[in-house]
Amino acid sequence: MSARRIGLLLLAAQILSMLGFASYPALLPQLRDRWALSNSEAGLIGSSFFVGYVATVSYWTALTDRLDGRKIYLAGGLIAGAALLGFALLARGLWSAMLCQALLGVGVAATYMPGLRLLSDRIGGVAQSRYIAFYTSFFGVGTALSLLLAGGVAPAYGWRAAFALSAAGPFAAALLVRSGLDKRVRAVPAAGAFSLASLFPLGAWRRVLAQRAAAGYIAGYAAHCLELFGARGWIVAFLSFAAASHPAGGGFPWAPAAIAAFVNLCAVPASILGNEVALRIGRRPWILIAMLASGSSGILLGASVSWYWMLVILLVVGYSMLVMAESATLTAGLVAAAPDDLRGAAMGLYSLAGFGGGMLGPLAFGAALDLAGGEHAPGAWAWGYAAIGSGCLAAPLVARLFGRRPAA
Repeated sequence: MSARRIGLLLLAAQILSMLGFASYPALLPQLRDRWALSNSEAGLIGSSFFVGYVATVSYWTALTDRLDGRKIYLAGGLIAGAALLGFALLARGLWSAMLCQALLGVGVAATYMPGLRLLSDRIGGVAQSRYIAFYTSFFGVGTALSLLLAGGVAPAYGWRAAFALSAAGPFAAALLVRSGLDKRVRAVPAAGAFSLASLFPLGAWRRVLAQRAAAGYIAGYAAHCLELFGARGWIVAFLSFAAASHPAGGGFPWAPAAIAAFVNLCAVPASILGNEVALRIGRRPWILIAMLASGSSGILLGASVSWYWMLVILLVVGYSMLVMAESATLTAGLVAAAPDDLRGAAMGLYSLAGFGGGMLGPLAFGAALDLAGGEHAPGAWAWGYAAIGSGCLAAPLVARLFGRRPAA
């Protein structure tokens, strides 16, 4: 099987597996009002996805050392599809929705990183790097298509139909990977016993955090993901409120979910371009510039709800690109700063810290809205964006705490 065919198959599976990822954010305003939830409760449902992801991603990733990755991917697709069907059939309010979103996080954790492992096991050389870059970038493509699907189906057939239809994506991805890829025996077998310590190597993590530069990149990634997933979780709700703030005939010409999908697609190349800038001016300056810019522009975006629709959309696009601008630079910096014998442990801690921040993002945004008077209060949305951007706005202080010199 050629590298091209393997790469295209896994990219297609990546998109299919993500079709339900943004179903809840796309329908958050409708479900919040239908179930009479506070903004904090609505954000808590969004955060539940990351609870499931963070709790199991180390387990699924470590399991790829011992089992056929196709079987793990199959399990993940089945879990994610079942979670989306469960949401469509059983969700009635806060707790049932939280359970389904957490199960969705478990399923995606068993497809995203194991899918990357399947790709890296089967493609080598220059092609490997290229396909890995596309694979990680397609997270944004899958998010955009998920927003389009939910936003397009729900108005015509109802929100339950949107969740049910999105469940077909993970099921199809699981079958595609299981039947389309051959079993591959890795040249280097896994060493050591499978244990809790292998999933959560606390001793190695302490050594990683003792490296001030590595600790700084990990802290930066947590702040980045808090802002990124908080913004993604509330983008449709923000656009819906902005559209409703304009007089009849003066609102957005497209549905909020469609605009959010377009915004996610625009942000896809921002990380790659940002890394090119960092190579020219240095990682540390670029990370600080991008974080300060994203945190500041988020507050400006939150204050723009009553502005002319084209200005609001341009601000959303610019903000989303700035949020993604330092993503690849943080990852490259962590890899460079971590000692060779701790690189695997550093990447594991980096991932957990990032998605831990992502877990807090939607909840922090909703709680800030409630504390500022609710989604209809003037200026409340600016406080929501300030809450998720607070870590990025504090980036200069974080940089000072974790050392002055950039990684080599």
